[in-house]
Amino acid sequence: MSSRRRAVTDAEAFERCIRVGGLVLFGADTVYGLACDPHDRFAVERLYLLKRRTLDKPSAVMFFSLERAFEAVPEIGERTRGAMARLLPGGVTVLVPNPAGRFALACGSDLGTLGLRVPLVPSLAGVRRPVLQSSANRAGDADPRSLDEVPTLLRAAVDLVIDAGELPGKPSTVVDLRGYEVDGEWRVLREGAVGERELTEALHWQYHFDAASYADEIRDDLPAYDSLQDEVAGASGSGARRILELGTGTGETARRLLARHVDAVLVGIDENEQMLAVASDVLPNARVSLRAGRIEDPLPEGPFDLVATALCVHHLDGAAKAGLFRRVREALAHDGLFVMGDVVVPVDRALATTPLTPGYDRPSPLADQMRWLAEAGLEPRVAWEQGDLAVVAARRI
Repeated sequence: MSSRRRAVTDAEAFERCIRVGGLVLFGADTVYGLACDPHDRFAVERLYLLKRRTLDKPSAVMFFSLERAFEAVPEIGERTRGAMARLLPGGVTVLVPNPAGRFALACGSDLGTLGLRVPLVPSLAGVRRPVLQSSANRAGDADPRSLDEVPTLLRAAVDLVIDAGELPGKPSTVVDLRGYEVDGEWRVLREGAVGERELTEALHWQYHFDAASYADEIRDDLPAYDSLQDEVAGASGSGARRILELGTGTGETARRLLARHVDAVLVGIDENEQMLAVASDVLPNARVSLRAGRIEDPLPEGPFDLVATALCVHHLDGAAKAGLFRRVREALAHDGLFVMGDVVVPVDRALATTPLTPGYDRPSPLADQMRWLAEAGLEPRVAWEQGDLAVVAARRI
């Protein structure tokens, strides 16, 4: 009596092919790519020949788990590891220092730099071997999003083809992290699947945030910081029982709101878990529920008597601000109040003195925001204005 043989998974077929020196054509999480053993010179030369790419050009080494990447390159520093953990797996290729000259065939003419990629491909998650990978095209041609877009000769020349259907078609974003360990320096070398704002949130803010020094740093950058916070609390009135705070940060706004609304409980959201940890230590646990989340995502279920935010909304572009205002209106109780204190683009640009991070901070003119609030079904008024800072109170109508 014969037994039926178990079907080979994509991950098993992929790894077997790489192990014997073969070339694989496969779908990553961005575009279709070619892969081979990064230590097999014949396989690497064959891949480069198919692409018409010269051997002095670098390629990335791809791992299918971040832990295996860290194991293979133990010289990566702690801060850089943290940055990679925030970015990967995903559509990013990072350049890191390579003092040990690892994966020399992938480095091209610069042995001191290594490109690393950890894609999000569930079907290949079990692959343990690293691979040298490059997009499945001729050098300089468009990146293929489907097998049909891969050159016919190239499809015929590989040893294994794994069809992943149609992919997004944008290549990975290439980010240079070679200076990140020392001073937090990073730059985008190729725009791609992951945008600048996501990179800035993961790299700039996370590197520079220090709970012990944050309070002093924000006041150095923003001398009117406490005035803004006090004006937000003042504009919130009194008597709210249920408050939603967008961008809780270290708890400065929440502390003031809770002192003013003595019977209130507060739900606070922020995407920075380090900041939430600081807020958790200074706010009364019995009155506060803190959640990690982005203000672009669905808001916690209302209704809330008060929705408040300070120095958070200016990270959104205009369309995202308008969308947030509509969602705030839906979260508010009848006659509920939205209070926003933030950086704005002043009519007189000479008044714009708040330090901003390009690609991360996106303040809008106050007049535009007043219009978006009104279009969302709120009745806004300017409660306070100083330079490029403003506090707006908007009642649900």
